[in-house]
Amino acid sequence: MAIPDTSRTDIIEIGDQFYIRAQSSLTDDRTRVLLNGDTFAVFDRYGDIHPVGFGQQGLFHRDTRYLSKCELRLCGARPLLLSSMVREDNVLLAVDLTNPDLELPSGKSLERGTLHIFRSKFLFNASYLERLIIHNYGHEPVEADLTITLGSDFCDIFEVRGQRRERRGVLLPAEVDRTSVTFSYRGLDNVLRRTRVHSARMPSSVSASQLLLTIHLEPQEELVLPLSVTCESDGTAQDSPDYDEGLARITNERSLSALADVDIYTSNEQFNDWINRSRADLEMLITSTPFGPYPYAGVPWFSTVFGRDGIITALELLWLAPSIAKGVLSYLAATQATNLDPDRDAEPGKILHEMRQGEMAQLREVPFGRYYGSVDSTPLFLVLAGAYYDRTGDLEFLQSLWPNIEAALNWIHSFGDMDGDGFVEYARRTESGLSQQGWKDSHDSIFHADGQLARGPIALCEVQAYVFAAKSRLAVVAEDLGFQRQAEQLRIEAEELRKRFEDAFWSDELSLFALALDGEKRQCCVRSSNAGQCLFSDIASPAHTQRTVESLLSPPFLSGWGIRTIATAEARYNPMSYHNGSVWPHDNALIAFGATSLRDKQLVLRTLIGLFDLSIFTELHRLPELICGFPRQQGKGPTLYPVACSPQAWAAGAVFLLLQSCLGLSVRAKESRIYVNYPALPEALPSVRIRNLKMGQASVDLGFERHAETVAIEILRRNGDVEIVTTQ
Repeated sequence: MAIPDTSRTDIIEIGDQFYIRAQSSLTDDRTRVLLNGDTFAVFDRYGDIHPVGFGQQGLFHRDTRYLSKCELRLCGARPLLLSSMVREDNVLLAVDLTNPDLELPSGKSLERGTLHIFRSKFLFNASYLERLIIHNYGHEPVEADLTITLGSDFCDIFEVRGQRRERRGVLLPAEVDRTSVTFSYRGLDNVLRRTRVHSARMPSSVSASQLLLTIHLEPQEELVLPLSVTCESDGTAQDSPDYDEGLARITNERSLSALADVDIYTSNEQFNDWINRSRADLEMLITSTPFGPYPYAGVPWFSTVFGRDGIITALELLWLAPSIAKGVLSYLAATQATNLDPDRDAEPGKILHEMRQGEMAQLREVPFGRYYGSVDSTPLFLVLAGAYYDRTGDLEFLQSLWPNIEAALNWIHSFGDMDGDGFVEYARRTESGLSQQGWKDSHDSIFHADGQLARGPIALCEVQAYVFAAKSRLAVVAEDLGFQRQAEQLRIEAEELRKRFEDAFWSDELSLFALALDGEKRQCCVRSSNAGQCLFSDIASPAHTQRTVESLLSPPFLSGWGIRTIATAEARYNPMSYHNGSVWPHDNALIAFGATSLRDKQLVLRTLIGLFDLSIFTELHRLPELICGFPRQQGKGPTLYPVACSPQAWAAGAVFLLLQSCLGLSVRAKESRIYVNYPALPEALPSVRIRNLKMGQASVDLGFERHAETVAIEILRRNGDVEIVTTQ
């Protein structure tokens, strides 16, 4: 076997294995993410796609990787990185490169830094569009070979995540013409998927794995090279405009998003950076559907509809953009289960957990094509419906949704309450489903004090709180719809649940609600953040609320960056685990939300500051899905979780719910009032301005100014019938 010349390559391929040279810049694992609808891409900082590392790089469309390799080389060498950034609105990736010292095909030498290579790229529909601009800043003409090496493995997203398949479809021979190469794959689902890579400038040669462009540049001359990659499925391809038209269209779409009118400005520029990045991430993740806007969960692993994630993100944004909640409710109502399907954990009235479009889901190699294995999506759907009505007064929409609400309530009473004890439990129906079906869905997340895993059916504490909140809020809706008997019944059921819950779940030993009840109704006596999520429902008595807040503010929970998922003394505590000691921004935001109406705002203030400080340390001020739960140390930043999704919708939404909780702010359209209860701001945030807060046809601009003991509120502008009611 011939020994390959690896002197100028970063990746060495031997057989079907890839290796990285020790001195290679590829040891940098930072990535750049773009997303548009059902298409997302993960690049390295050079704008390349490599088949190495965690394997998450690629161009993905509908849960399939359409492009797994795309590497730019100049005379066989990798250009040098100058800068790499995603534009503030998350539309465009811009990368500046230059040449290393090179020997040209002519035998002449090219001094480092002579050529500037600018790569700009974005996604539109099912296409990836790129423009290369190469400028010769030298004093001599330059002729060089520019190569783009390509590959497509058409891996399902679950394969990319590490799941092995016994059989795969057929990779067909690449099709080559003068300006393009097309990769094709016939899946076991009999769908023909194709990736077409096209160069608008005629390449010098095209092969099954490479485009070669010989460039000639006079001194100070500039050359523009457009490139497009289109994802097709069964011969259908979406509209793929040229670069300028596509960029204008997607930029315009983002400017018209559900969050476009949101304007929050503070006296702290770093806090503003966090808000602006979070809003841009949400605008990228919120996808138009036939039912309205829906926030996809996160990139790379969860770029699709998730019931729980969409609902919680909508709750985080409800006070600012209720149209997102309406889109989420409409989508989940349309996909609500209507029959029994044990393979998918589906039962009549149950709300969706996850929707997938890839080959493995369609073949049921994984159950997630339309999967319902979530115990909390259904009560959270009801919580969101009640909260949406409180926020908007949109009785007409709630009336159209009422059959779905009744079906969800019936699920809670029947399939949800497996043993008739008044609590909602879960247990998977088949071995292929999720073993844990709350938001902490890793296999080892629900356990007893000694570390032994709990045996089901399992009743989680926060799920009972969600049910209580749902029934309490929907009683108001039922009453306004004229269903007096149903309204009264919901209130009775909520009060009965409150009493049963306090008796069954409260633990004086923990000074918290127990994590869960196992199948024998034994408490899982574990100090967990789940107990904190019980607070916003108002199910806890004032005394138990106070003790819960004190527990969550103690060192075993507070890492310095946020509240851990479990306390440090628990048997399964591991700060590097997914759910047993890590810190999740959305979890922290929901816990803090429980303090919205409390006079004492220490819980929300401490949480806000921890996550704000975290945003300063993270790239682009973007909060990831989670971080490790190691204690904060002076002079040391947070420890990141290596495969956390970033961006993640409910992590991006956390800042908005936290700010709402600090200000004690709630919008109630039925009353034409905005309530501000015991507002508080941390020292790092002396003032906040909220512009164009809408309530029906009315809108206001509000200013908040921190003083030593209070926060002053000023109505900067008022348009329409809206009253501001404050409690200090």
